Amino acid sequence: MRKIIVHKYGGTSVENIKKMKNIAKRVINLYNEGNSIVLVISAMGKTTDHLVEMARAITENPDRRELDMLISTGEQVSVSLMSIIFKSLGYDSISLTGYQAGIVTSSDYNKGKIEDIDISKIEKYLQEKKIVIVAGFQGRTEEGDITTLGRGGSDTTAVALAAKLQSKCEIYTDVDGIYAVDPRKLGKARLLSEISYDEMMELSNLGAKVMEMRSVEMGKTFQVPIHIGNSVTGKIGTIIKDVDQLMEKKVITGLATESNVSMVTITDILYCSGDIYKIFNLLAEGEINIDMISQTAPIDGKINVSFSTTSLDSNRLKSLLKDYSAHKLYVEENMTKISVVGIGMADQSGVASKLFSIFEDIGIYFKQVTTSEISISFIVNNEDSHILIEEISKAFDLSDD
Repeated sequence: MRKIIVHKYGGTSVENIKKMKNIAKRVINLYNEGNSIVLVISAMGKTTDHLVEMARAITENPDRRELDMLISTGEQVSVSLMSIIFKSLGYDSISLTGYQAGIVTSSDYNKGKIEDIDISKIEKYLQEKKIVIVAGFQGRTEEGDITTLGRGGSDTTAVALAAKLQSKCEIYTDVDGIYAVDPRKLGKARLLSEISYDEMMELSNLGAKVMEMRSVEMGKTFQVPIHIGNSVTGKIGTIIKDVDQLMEKKVITGLATESNVSMVTITDILYCSGDIYKIFNLLAEGEINIDMISQTAPIDGKINVSFSTTSLDSNRLKSLLKDYSAHKLYVEENMTKISVVGIGMADQSGVASKLFSIFEDIGIYFKQVTTSEISISFIVNNEDSHILIEEISKAFDLSDD
């Protein structure tokens, strides 16, 4: 029986016909070695962004169902072109939309969640020795409406198919793999040969952009190792997998950054659940995403609450809270969140002390700090972020210096 391999290629990897032909040649080599291939393809280049721009040229808030109908066409173009390439080279293939591939999602337009996949059609085509090309990022509801899966949805499609087909999953992008630090922030960042699901999810949640958290979570749930490689060279750089005895438990595995953060502090809040609820309910109704919440101890029946949010929401937040005259509102914009992540923190002490010593040595202050079992996050001034990234990377061996 032929071994099934799921390959996923993102938008930059299929942005033109030349790149698509290079992918086809690599896939044909694998096919000729006796493998069955399922390709998951994203829309070409910035196609999805252009389609969204067209809709928003009509209205700032296009109907979400119709928007999904529109942007799902980007992947349809990609998969059909790829199939045409294979057939022109003499290899039988078939392109499938998410709907045709049997991907069933929730009814949440623009952010659907995969609920099941009927793989019978895909298995039938694989048995006929066809190369199967599936549109990523999309599916259908039980009622038959087209949905899209939101940011990173093609990764989720690929992992879900690999789980159902019990196959290998390889995701190809325009970088070599997962780096300990974003190479744009640290030129000599170390390429990680392996990383655990939990570490990758934490890094994604804290600002790393290489993998979408839902796809990694699905990999963990169904125990699908995710191989990340370069779409140009075809080389696998990183494997995302479960923690096992072969993995080195580094104290810190990676560092994530998130810029354009605002630090918000509200003072003189009555120390009662009702007053705190009113503030956070108002923010929720205004769709303000908040992070890193902390509260001072009560003094004379009052507390201060601090939290972070994106700077894009700062003006809206100020407007929402303008009627709370009893409270003083302080907003510091243009901040950066720096987070260190590592499964080794769960059973090794001294990480926080080492980090605080770095701040002390270079004379930098942080505005806020939060922790989880495997991460520590700080908010600092933007101008301090570069040297902090360098010094933390040196201290925890995250670079190739």
